[in-house]
Amino acid sequence: MDIDRIGFNEVVKKVLAFFKERVDFVHVSFDMDSLDPMYAPGTGYHLPAGMTNREALLLMEEMHDSNLVGSAEIVEVNPVLDVRNQTAALAVELAARLLGEKIF
Repeated sequence: MDIDRIGFNEVVKKVLAFFKERVDFVHVSFDMDSLDPMYAPGTGYHLPAGMTNREALLLMEEMHDSNLVGSAEIVEVNPVLDVRNQTAALAVELAARLLGEKIF
């Protein structure tokens, strides 16, 4: 798997380079259940060893910086299964990063 061999950030860079050569805009559809359940317990499907919260935040920052995002959705948050609103809060953080919010 490329992520294991070359790292998450390098894979993101390659994907963005691929899109920049071929399209003007992309639609981001981010499923919260692609995250490890440690970071997103409030989903209907748990993916052990899924993406970390840091990887997802980096992905959204890189997507914003690419200037390719034309539309987006963040899906698969189940408030009934969430623990202390952890998944919903992370979904809001991801949306903020996709829209350009920076920590530093």
